[in-house]
Amino acid sequence: MKIISWNCGGKFREKYKLLQKVDADIYVVQECEDPEKSSNVEYKNFASNFVWLGDNKNKGLGIFAKDNVEIYDNKWNALCLRNFISLRVNGVFNLLAVWACKPYIEEYYIYQYFNKDKYDKKMLIIGDFNSNSNWDYKHHKRNHSLVVRDLEQLGLVSAYHFFYNECQGQESKKTFCLYRNKNRGYHIDYAFASKQRIKFFEILDNEEWLAYSDHYPILVEID
Repeated sequence: MKIISWNCGGKFREKYKLLQKVDADIYVVQECEDPEKSSNVEYKNFASNFVWLGDNKNKGLGIFAKDNVEIYDNKWNALCLRNFISLRVNGVFNLLAVWACKPYIEEYYIYQYFNKDKYDKKMLIIGDFNSNSNWDYKHHKRNHSLVVRDLEQLGLVSAYHFFYNECQGQESKKTFCLYRNKNRGYHIDYAFASKQRIKFFEILDNEEWLAYSDHYPILVEID
């Protein structure tokens, strides 16, 4: 199964066809519109099988699946944290979609703390964490490295770091370009799964994507 995560930077109704070209089974999209409140008929047709969450109808977190993929909202308690959606996929595994908003990794750390009793080795966690271990000093005890350590204890690792054999904080490939400047890149988007399930990982870091967003999509293929 192929899953893509992309912070589209808004106006996803004008960009979803670009993402469709990659032909994934599930798309996790940050900063996208609520399809139910959109007037774009083609976008609504694309979003025939989705779950969306957000305070702003124009910029929320959406999960879009092919029609043959069964998704069910687990409705895990988010404790007013932003923005997390947990789904059951095909009745087989849980997918947690992430768009961490300020104070970024601290929001995710709290979510994980209160929900990790539901985590298991079949789970996939994917999205825009807005975080890197190089910024641990900004977040004290609720930092990136502690999140990674806790996930590893649960049997979940970063697909990028496992696939490319790199260390946290020493990423050679970036997922975000500040002001779309390739010389100001950071690695802040992640997918976590068990080593046994990770078949492939890629950052779609070609020039085309920067015309639409300051984030590159990440693609993970799992068993």
